[in-house]
Amino acid sequence: MNKLRRRSTINLVKELDAFPKVPESYVEKSAFGGTVSLIVFILMALLTISEFFVYQDSWMKYEYEVDTDFTSKLKIKIDITIAMKCSRVGADVLDIAGAVVASKELKYDDVSFEPSPKKKMWYQILHQIQNRLREDHSLQDVLFKSALKGYFSDPVPQNDTTSNSQNACRIHGKIYVSKVAGNFHIILGKPIDTIRGHAHFASLIKNEAALNFSHRIDNLSFGNDVPGHINPLDGTEKITLEQNMLFQYFITVVPTKLHTSDVSLNMHQFSVTEQERVVSNEKGSHGISGIFIKYKLSPLMVRVTEEHMPFSVFLVRLCGIIGGIFSTSGLLHRLIGYFIDIVCCNFRHVADQSQEVVPD
Repeated sequence: MNKLRRRSTINLVKELDAFPKVPESYVEKSAFGGTVSLIVFILMALLTISEFFVYQDSWMKYEYEVDTDFTSKLKIKIDITIAMKCSRVGADVLDIAGAVVASKELKYDDVSFEPSPKKKMWYQILHQIQNRLREDHSLQDVLFKSALKGYFSDPVPQNDTTSNSQNACRIHGKIYVSKVAGNFHIILGKPIDTIRGHAHFASLIKNEAALNFSHRIDNLSFGNDVPGHINPLDGTEKITLEQNMLFQYFITVVPTKLHTSDVSLNMHQFSVTEQERVVSNEKGSHGISGIFIKYKLSPLMVRVTEEHMPFSVFLVRLCGIIGGIFSTSGLLHRLIGYFIDIVCCNFRHVADQSQEVVPD
């Protein structure tokens, strides 16, 4: 009895078939059908390979939320060269709360304002990347992924040649400020703190003919360093022949949390607008000549996460490709065959009529 039940179950499973079967006697093989089948299999292979590459790739997802961290310190990293002697200029930060940060970690080095050949080449490459970033914002995603996986790094090359004409001052270092709006400025004279407020001691500097705030920004970043991240002001160069020039950079700093498959860190991106003018009290253009980098922090935080296609979605898309190609190719094959049969039948019908008509 058990054997009979097993055989009946097996026969029932064999008879259960959801797909229609066509007897071999009804199948007509042709060169056209074989060609269509070959094209279908090649197309399926190409689309499967391309879908596999899409499955291996990843993309960046951007989300926005309110930044609630106001107690931590913000690191500002700067590397800027001014076309004046270090004894003539001073740099510090004055925030909106009135706190003055004249960090001792800022270093002043006498250098030549003319960059080395390696630096010139680096500036050209950096300017090309900056132009591409302004046109195509998705390029930053590529830099993120390639840098964090160790494929790319962007160290700033230092001068490899020594020059006797040390006519410039390189100001570089890191300073830590409160997370409020502030003003990082480089003007004439060294900064001093008095009871009445903040000032720069420049009374002994009387030779204003040599006053030139032409500058070059090698690096300006906020927060943690991220390899491969290109800041908007990196490689900026401003050359002027005017004596009393005021350069202003208005920066909006956006806190960013970056999460990828390899690393998770907090960073800060920023956008910038620029303005420059000649300071002339006689012409009504008041102000102080120098370089002013005014920054403020955005209340919103950007969360950037690297996402991959789930394996289940990959299988569904793969089945859709295979089934869709089979169904579409079968439908097209039947339609083309139907039209060919119509054309051939009409041609045969006309030929038969011409043979039946016999002239007298």
